[in-house]
Amino acid sequence: MKFRGTIKIVGVNPYVHVSRIRAARLRAGWRRPMPVLVRINGEPKKPWRINMMPKGDGSFYLYLHGHVRKASGTKVEDHVTVEIEFDHQYRNGPQHPLPKSFRSALLEHPEAKKAWTKLSPSRKKEILRYFASLKSEAARSRNIERAIHVLSGSRERFMGRLWSEGK
Repeated sequence: MKFRGTIKIVGVNPYVHVSRIRAARLRAGWRRPMPVLVRINGEPKKPWRINMMPKGDGSFYLYLHGHVRKASGTKVEDHVTVEIEFDHQYRNGPQHPLPKSFRSALLEHPEAKKAWTKLSPSRKKEILRYFASLKSEAARSRNIERAIHVLSGSRERFMGRLWSEGK
């Protein structure tokens, strides 16, 4: 799908509004983040993967990653040509395996395991991505210990947010 739009900003996030009608042409009835491939003014050459975020009325925010804006040479208030298509290659859910040491720790701490099972898939995915990005085994062990601690109900900061009662 191709259309003209204007880059707006909400908070610090540049976006292009995708109307309810356009969103329905991509995927009728979709109400959660929609995986799409995007090009702005024909750039980048290889379409960029982005999740459009629902506004709640059937329309979406197409937030524009810095890479896309840099490649297209665009900024807020620019009128642009947007090319989007549904990303059929998208895989949802955790894409990184559960580390064996984390699985063992969860088995040893039933309260943490219970909290882990209640976490949303996106939160689990975020935690597993974080563990996968750690460079040393010492850092992984330290952070798995912290994860078990907050999942067990401790009120503490972990991964940039305050956890309380395992969430």
